[in-house]
Amino acid sequence: MTGKIVSSQEARAMRERVASQGGKVVFTNGCFDLLHIGHVRYLKEARRQGDLLIVGLNDDQSTRRLKGPGRPFMVQGDRAEIVAALEYVDCVVVFSEATAERLVRSLKPDVYVKGGNYTVEELPEAKVVAEYGGKVYLTSVTHGRSTTDLISTIVAHHQGERR
Repeated sequence: MTGKIVSSQEARAMRERVASQGGKVVFTNGCFDLLHIGHVRYLKEARRQGDLLIVGLNDDQSTRRLKGPGRPFMVQGDRAEIVAALEYVDCVVVFSEATAERLVRSLKPDVYVKGGNYTVEELPEAKVVAEYGGKVYLTSVTHGRSTTDLISTIVAHHQGERR
């Protein structure tokens, strides 16, 4: 499965190949810590926006900076392999920055996808997409299905067993 986990240069080559054949390239990014149904639906919807889905995955250090101490729960190699295993995902690129601006600038996807819990104005990547004339697409939200919700459920269940 690691064949779908690629460098940014390999992702750019895939992007060029698909674009040269008239295909539409889609990019999204995130931590994908504790993969759940919300993530799966999000990635499936992202893939429907084009012909190639590249997923940027925050490495362990950038996930920790974004999510706080104690995160991620799974190391980046495991998270990357799990995301890459999904049929909707064509490749995964691990990156170390807090945002995916550098990757977006390099890959120039036709469509940049984020969850509907964001607004275009709050996404730094959206400014980069606008510079080269790409499109930003916000997916629908699967309410009640987030990593935070999952953590709360696990903690509550675990605390209930201790009593």
